[in-house]
Amino acid sequence: MTVLVTGAAGFIGFHVSLALLSRGRRVVGVDDLNDYYEVSLKEARLAILGAEEGFAFERLDIAERAAMGDLAGRHPGITHVVHLAAQAGVRYSLINPYAYTRTNIEGHLVVLETCRRLERLEHVVYASSSSVYGANAKLPFSTRDAADSPVSLYGASKRAMELISHSHGHLNGLPQTGLRFFTVYGPWGRPDMAAFIFARKILAGEPIEVFNNGDMSRDFTYIDDIVAGLLACLERPPQGSPPCRIYNLGNHRSVRLMDFIAAIEKALGAKAEIEFLPLQPGDVKDTYADIEDSRRDFGFDPKTTIEEGIPRFVDWFRRHYGV
Repeated sequence: MTVLVTGAAGFIGFHVSLALLSRGRRVVGVDDLNDYYEVSLKEARLAILGAEEGFAFERLDIAERAAMGDLAGRHPGITHVVHLAAQAGVRYSLINPYAYTRTNIEGHLVVLETCRRLERLEHVVYASSSSVYGANAKLPFSTRDAADSPVSLYGASKRAMELISHSHGHLNGLPQTGLRFFTVYGPWGRPDMAAFIFARKILAGEPIEVFNNGDMSRDFTYIDDIVAGLLACLERPPQGSPPCRIYNLGNHRSVRLMDFIAAIEKALGAKAEIEFLPLQPGDVKDTYADIEDSRRDFGFDPKTTIEEGIPRFVDWFRRHYGV
């Protein structure tokens, strides 16, 4: 098995690539190393992957058609694609909206068109998001719920990816699975995510911003559980016409934001100074994943609670940043 992993220098892409390599798979990693967050963190992840046998790295932008076409020519033996490259972040979409249409929509289509040139390709798994559900008031979120009213451009771009994949699969028969991730955290995580922001500010003695006056909950999902679910899904391409499916990958536990902060405080051995603020544009109050379909179809079984996952993240954070 040779797997193309887009976004290989990113948080989830790094962990997926490392897990594939540990199983003896060959990995072709793609990333443009953009500066949405500190490039040094991406480079540190790549240094670990580069030391592994079977890893090849290509620095390029997935929205560049010619570059992606050349990539397919250089690696004709690719059998599976894990498409994780994306412009992430709900709040950043209010500042730089065009980054989302270029990478998440144009880039997704370019990846799928590139896949048509890979004669041995068996399955494409791509990252969607719980943000597609918008302000859905029904909990837990089910893939059978409507996802046609996202409240952020990020969520809209992810829903557009799902629709493009559905039509592409209908026209070309390419097996594709979209995975709606729910608030992934863990070692080597993104600096724009809550766990990272809170840990960094608490240790610096700075106040943390807590939105909706703390009345929020999230289905926080540990990275190892996400990787296990993704790899199990990768080996089970969907059947039918079109051969396209969508699943939730979450912890199936909705945790109050204030409890999440308390777990970080405990792991750090420090108290947070909190600045309570209103709910932000594009944000939602609660998320909670219904994972019955992913349990049934590929045995997804998340096990990590925040009481286990947060200390692991904090331990990595202290070691990596020397604090």
